[in-house]
Amino acid sequence: MIEDGLRETKTGYFSSLLSLFASSSTLICCAMPALLVSLGAGATLASLVAIFPKIVWISEHKEVIFLSSAALMLISGVLQWRNRHAPCPVDPQLRNACLKTRRYSRWIYLCSVLLMLIGAWFAFIQPLL
Repeated sequence: MIEDGLRETKTGYFSSLLSLFASSSTLICCAMPALLVSLGAGATLASLVAIFPKIVWISEHKEVIFLSSAALMLISGVLQWRNRHAPCPVDPQLRNACLKTRRYSRWIYLCSVLLMLIGAWFAFIQPLL
């Protein structure tokens, strides 16, 4: 029983980190270039593209990036929801660690959603304005 709770907590934490990684790719594709250009740092963006030419590929395939990220975020959200009442160990130290990990997982997930929304704004909505 205790091992099941720890396993589910670790799964929730891992899924949160995976969603953070996925949502950060949306920032690389869209939000970072838009921010650099709006700040007048076009030369910096050109240098980044020269050093990391795959940034252009990521920007060209932003629909696939966003769909993949959204799928990972959805899976992570389902895992977070499913694990919200998972049992924690009875031992006070392990219980506190379990609850702390759940809180971190929730905040990481919410930050991931925010990062993805920022990326989506700069990729799809901002160019229309």
